Amino acid sequence: MTAAITADVIRKRYGDVQAVDGVSLTVETGEFYGILGPNGAGKTTTLEILEGIREPDEGRVELLGMAPWPRNTKLLPRIGVQFQASAFFVKLTARETIRTFASFYGVGPKRADAMLERVGLADSASVLTDQMSGGQAQRLSIACALAHDPELVFLDEPTTGLDPQARRNLWDLLRDINSEGRTVVLTTHYLDEAEVLCDRVSVMDHGKVLRTGAPAALVREIDDTVRVSVESGLLTADSARALFTAAGAEITNLEDDGVSLAVSTRAPAPVLSVLAEQGALRGLEVRGATLEDVFLQLTGREYRA
Repeated sequence: MTAAITADVIRKRYGDVQAVDGVSLTVETGEFYGILGPNGAGKTTTLEILEGIREPDEGRVELLGMAPWPRNTKLLPRIGVQFQASAFFVKLTARETIRTFASFYGVGPKRADAMLERVGLADSASVLTDQMSGGQAQRLSIACALAHDPELVFLDEPTTGLDPQARRNLWDLLRDINSEGRTVVLTTHYLDEAEVLCDRVSVMDHGKVLRTGAPAALVREIDDTVRVSVESGLLTADSARALFTAAGAEITNLEDDGVSLAVSTRAPAPVLSVLAEQGALRGLEVRGATLEDVFLQLTGREYRA
């Protein structure tokens, strides 16, 4: 496969802040690629450099075989961009909005209307953009990015603020976009979203790429601890620890927060056997590592405002 995007040691500084610090990545044609990271990690700035919206201070970017900066008008019809925050003309309807965006690329109203239907907004075509729900606005934003049938689509946190049903519906749309052969680059805070949608992800923090790979492969690289939890109050923490130790279970962590008694172990079988013998299986949940565990291990657990 040929690369749709190549970034080689790109950097961007704003005053004393090094927003992007030596990022290198390659996105293959047809790939669904995710960029993950906490607030302030440099995701959006990296995306804007890749899109050709911002000039890097250092480094090289190639987009579909061309340099995106200085602003390359030959690339614009081939890429679609959905920004983190979209601003529409408030006195236009959804239909008028997408027809306006489509006209910038010489696309007629028939295809614009078809794209509105494609994203499930045909019944809302006459609704003013400032009266649309969050989910409708996000769908319209994506429709505008796709109206000219781009080869490469950039999506910056497209499901932020949506309810679970709207998120899942949008996932189906994004899968369809990618299955048609388009390359999709996504930034998101939702680790389950990246795990479900992305072929590969890069985890960023402090302007650097910390790790890149398929979500499942990254999960396999970390400690293979299994977390077993049951309802709190079935066993005390002290008695549970003594029983697990006597059964030969290697316990790496045990805590009771008043809601659940949770045990982390590399040998879940003796833990489950003890819980069954003690009749303490109410609320049982067994969970292996996830992409969230990878994310927290790489970026830490402290709160980022």
